[in-house]
Amino acid sequence: MSSPRAADGESGRHAPDELLSIGEMSRRTGVAASALRFYEDLGLIAAVRTGGNQRRYPRHMLRRVSLIAVAKRLGIPLTDVQSAFADVPLERTPSHDDWQRASRQWKRQLEERRRGIEQLERELTGCIGCGCLSMKACALLNPDDALGDAGAGPRRLDPDLD
Repeated sequence: MSSPRAADGESGRHAPDELLSIGEMSRRTGVAASALRFYEDLGLIAAVRTGGNQRRYPRHMLRRVSLIAVAKRLGIPLTDVQSAFADVPLERTPSHDDWQRASRQWKRQLEERRRGIEQLERELTGCIGCGCLSMKACALLNPDDALGDAGAGPRRLDPDLD
């Protein structure tokens, strides 16, 4: 007996407007249902409701959830993901151009983050390399704790504190 999709002439392909239950989304993405609800609350993904008030996710949300999961695994804050996804439509399947714009923006954010991490690495290597093991009293990087007069926090490591 043939599947309903094959009978519709789709030869096993999924319909673009196919809706998936929260359980199916969770199974397909490996993301807990509670996290899917949280992502929906943040506006990162969207669902429609059935007459019985059950969530149904458009198939194209699989990509968004998968990208969120990768970002989370890499330690990228959800606020950065929100920013990157800001112009990617929720109400329709995003086009190639939609994803390209988001990709370019996200790449810029990641490059900034990479530069910050590399700067931190240079600073830490320099500090640890001096041998004193004290950023507060380091005679080379912070003589007489002069940075303490500028305020609290990692003054040299966080340029936003200046």
